[in-house]
Amino acid sequence: MKSFFTILVALITLTVLEGCKKDFLDRPPQDQLIAEVFYQTAEQVRAGTAPLYNIVWFDYNDKAALSFGDARGGNMISNDRDPFYKFAVASTDVNTLLPAYKSFYKIIAQSNQTMLNIKNNATAVDQSVKNGAIAECRFMRAMGYYYLVSNWGAVPIIYDNSTQMADLSITRNTIESVWQFIIMDLTYAAKNLPATAFQDGRLTKYSAEGMLARMYLTRAGLNSTGTRKQSDLDSAKLLAADVCHNSPNQIEKNYADLFKSANHNSSHNNPESLFSLQWMPIKDPWGINNSFQAYMARNGDITGSWDGWGAAHGCSANLIKYYIDHPADSNRRKATFMFNDDFYPEIRKDLGGYHYTANEIANTKKYIIGSVADNGGKGSEMCEYINTYMLRLAEVYLIYAEAILGNSPSTSDAEALKYYNAVRQRAMPGVTPATSITFDDIFQEQRIETVFEGKYWYDLLRLYYFNPTKAKSIINAQDKGAYTLTHNTGTESPRQYTVTYNTIVYPVTDQTIYLPLPEAELVKAPNLAKEPVAFDFSKIKD
Repeated sequence: MKSFFTILVALITLTVLEGCKKDFLDRPPQDQLIAEVFYQTAEQVRAGTAPLYNIVWFDYNDKAALSFGDARGGNMISNDRDPFYKFAVASTDVNTLLPAYKSFYKIIAQSNQTMLNIKNNATAVDQSVKNGAIAECRFMRAMGYYYLVSNWGAVPIIYDNSTQMADLSITRNTIESVWQFIIMDLTYAAKNLPATAFQDGRLTKYSAEGMLARMYLTRAGLNSTGTRKQSDLDSAKLLAADVCHNSPNQIEKNYADLFKSANHNSSHNNPESLFSLQWMPIKDPWGINNSFQAYMARNGDITGSWDGWGAAHGCSANLIKYYIDHPADSNRRKATFMFNDDFYPEIRKDLGGYHYTANEIANTKKYIIGSVADNGGKGSEMCEYINTYMLRLAEVYLIYAEAILGNSPSTSDAEALKYYNAVRQRAMPGVTPATSITFDDIFQEQRIETVFEGKYWYDLLRLYYFNPTKAKSIINAQDKGAYTLTHNTGTESPRQYTVTYNTIVYPVTDQTIYLPLPEAELVKAPNLAKEPVAFDFSKIKD
């Protein structure tokens, strides 16, 4: 079986044969004659979907993932992403806002075009292979719309590039329509993806079921007041149960090992991953590489090179308070943020390890893996040798617990407790298992488990859908000011710290829950400013 890397290189080779620029993988193929020649074998069909796992996601992963998911969520302090947690993002922002918006539509456009190529040209390929590839496309298209609807609310549903991209009369579709479209796509994916990936890193039916469970759990609260829609909660529960009970994926025993390349397989995937972006350890063409560490590592002492520009990025004061109040959660904390006096033997092994001495901010550790030498010689500057989790099995465990809880104030259900405690006890070995849990218990566990994975804002939005008052009160109470944090020498197990806070909060409103549409898009498509309309689903075939 050829590796994912080999297949992606094959597709890049096809690009060269087409005589196109290297940005070809950023956009749908335009030359139908080449498509007719290419999609003739199962391997070629699968090569056609390979770019959907990395290059189209680059502009999201590069800066937007943390800006949207963690800065807006109140997990992150930063000197250049502060407009996101201050809820003061300008529509003219071309550094993060516009590239991310365009990135999600690149994902959608590439998915649409690849599906069309497969349907029109893969006539000699087994139907199950075609269905599986189309399912990959529809999964990715659904993900593009998930991030669009979660960050901008009502957006246009583009399902046919050839007719819609040139239609200047296109308007936004309602939030309800976008959610229906997302669930329709993921339902198809769950029915047509294989139970076992034909190639490491590829999607499976469990990837789709886990993601669909997340979507149902979120949509359950849409247009609700306090009580979520039971049928959506039931769907989330059923899907998450199948993943928890039958998926071949496994929970990593040690939380910190999730974010070390040495604990991943030859394709740098961890068994806990249900869906990860598949980055390559090369930078040509630009965009198939993971630039996360370059921006988030404190300095070159960590990366061993000229990148490492993350000294001003790190843990929010709000999260510092959680970690200080919960010293038993030190395993997850140390794997996520560097506190004063922390030591990491896996980083800069050539120097005997890395001792973190800063105290003016707790810098990023999650996904920070050190120098190229620390990672078997793989990767380079701006090209980190680790994949990006988009859905882990641990999250599905917590989705399952929350779906079981549903609208009840608390639950002692054995299944809910089993999976909630599995996540909690992995993080804090020896902690007393919970015997009853509430929404707030699960909600907090979801936050701390996935900090700096670009996720918390979407949990807050899920809460906002059915309890906007509570969601806004959580956000409005978050301390996002500066602080200093110093380890009290001699204190261990648990450590004690001296912390000084310069408390400041930035309230959110119903008007700033969603990001502004990029001005550049409004100029090109002024109809985006019109009121959204319901999507006509009779136009498309499932």
